[in-house]
Amino acid sequence: MKKLLLSVWVLTALASCKDDDNSNHQDINYSRLPQEFPFSKLATVNGVDVINGGFGSGAAAHPSRKGEFYVITDRGPNTDFLNGKKFLAPNFTPTIMHFKINAEGNVEVIKYIKLKNPAGQPITGLPNPEGMGSTGEIAYDASGNVLGTDKYGLDSESIVAAPDGTFWVSDEYGPHIVHYSAEGVEMERISPIGVNTGTRKLPAVLAKRRANRGMEGLCMTPDGRTLVGTMQSMMYVPTKALAINKTLTRIVTFDIITGQTRQFLYKQDGGASDSVCDITAIGNNEFLVIERDGNFGSQGGIKKVYRISLTGATDVNGTDIAAADGMKINNKSLEQNTWDEITAAGIKPVSKTLAVDLVAKLGYEHDKFEGIVYLGNNKLAVFNDDDFGVVDDGNGNPKVKTLPKTGKVDKGTMYVVDIQ
Repeated sequence: MKKLLLSVWVLTALASCKDDDNSNHQDINYSRLPQEFPFSKLATVNGVDVINGGFGSGAAAHPSRKGEFYVITDRGPNTDFLNGKKFLAPNFTPTIMHFKINAEGNVEVIKYIKLKNPAGQPITGLPNPEGMGSTGEIAYDASGNVLGTDKYGLDSESIVAAPDGTFWVSDEYGPHIVHYSAEGVEMERISPIGVNTGTRKLPAVLAKRRANRGMEGLCMTPDGRTLVGTMQSMMYVPTKALAINKTLTRIVTFDIITGQTRQFLYKQDGGASDSVCDITAIGNNEFLVIERDGNFGSQGGIKKVYRISLTGATDVNGTDIAAADGMKINNKSLEQNTWDEITAAGIKPVSKTLAVDLVAKLGYEHDKFEGIVYLGNNKLAVFNDDDFGVVDDGNGNPKVKTLPKTGKVDKGTMYVVDIQ
């Protein structure tokens, strides 16, 4: 019965994708962008207002209604503290915002969808317990008291809006890919082999992602068949001490029908501190991906989008996806090899060419450039994660997050930019 339902879903997806050309977004009035999203106050911590924002960790277009989009938050407002994070609003639920660009060209919120566990109860962004996707991070409240865990918790980072109305969401814990209903109720949780969630699995090696550097991007191919996820940075394979290739990260594909996976290597321009963030499809084998650093655009930050192709790239899944360190060459994990060694072994990463440099093109000021949606005709919608308007003051407490050039509070903003 499950296979039959999946087959029906794919046929629906294919029909919808055939009818919907992303270029139909071009008659929407984007002339009033960039625009900030509307916000209320979520909490006040130590006299600092935390905004009810965070929308822009990932983004997706509505699969059939032009000018409508979905953006998603991460796990919620937090600051660094000891061996984990202070959660400034511990009961915060990762949330999807559905909005449209209305006839006047303004952002108009349609609804908010809170993510829920299989029983329909709102989840939190608290870390997963051991064996369920734990990164080893400890959660604290704003006063430094230890909080619990949430086996359905999610540090959501990217979103796919499927033609049947459901959502696929990737995260930085497990890393997990979670399938949610249109109402945000969990239907399936796909995690690396060895993580005790669900029956369909990702390669075991992906569990060696770094804390807060999990599956940062996720998209679906236009044929509706395959999910494509990007790991944010170099993984610690086999260990932090032994992983030396700081510009190597991985792309994983998951066949929605068969559950089969593939992996490809991606060569970052920067080092281990830089990020490969969201991904959006422009074809079944061609995509756009974000590369960024952690600096503000006006302070020399790198905010670029690359066109990549899987065609000709080597599948490095290996013969045993249960192997904890994944495929090896020279009796070493891929992360232990230099690019010269990888090339000598006949392994090719995905090809990439620059599509746009946002700092050069727009004078883009935000630090966390994290969401993209391809609109067709070489136009790209761009979103940022505003961190709920707060950052760490260096002592584990929040302070207002401001843009250095303007002094304004950083808020989630939508841009549209032409790309090469």
